[in-house]
Amino acid sequence: MDCIKIGDIVLHYRVRAAADGAATIVFINSLGTDFRIWDAVVAALDAELGVVVYDKRGHGLSSLGETPYSVADHAGDLAGLLDALGLSKVVICGLSVGGQVAQQLYFDRRDLVAGLVLCDTAARIGEPDFWNRRIKAIASGGLASVTEGIMERWFSAGFRASGNPLYASPAAPIRLR
Repeated sequence: MDCIKIGDIVLHYRVRAAADGAATIVFINSLGTDFRIWDAVVAALDAELGVVVYDKRGHGLSSLGETPYSVADHAGDLAGLLDALGLSKVVICGLSVGGQVAQQLYFDRRDLVAGLVLCDTAARIGEPDFWNRRIKAIASGGLASVTEGIMERWFSAGFRASGNPLYASPAAPIRLR
């Protein structure tokens, strides 16, 4: 397991080095997910491409750090990771909130970014009231209190159906290799 301290947090990450002259793609996951959501995408990529996946602060195996934090803090974390890895001019692929982090990184540190792939994202997602309700629900009922609604928005009923090997219940234990 690869981890690195960036400022006041520890980021969990995985790197596949690029072949000489090949691009590196950095994948930023969405809110409430970890970098495993990119496993099938990474497996389908040309093996010469470099890949960086990481868990944003408060996600997966990365630490939370001081709260509250912002998209700019996430972008700073990623900049610190890329600097520590000696990477620049990478292609950034961000999903949902990860896309917001990608946009912020480009705004703050264009030297690190060769290109952006923005997936299901926007400059702003939701209104403050939406996020405050979600924060309150999670604070009182845990992440499980919002999980079903999130899964319904992301995956069809058929895909979520019991027994589908590509869809694991969020309540299922995570097994590390």
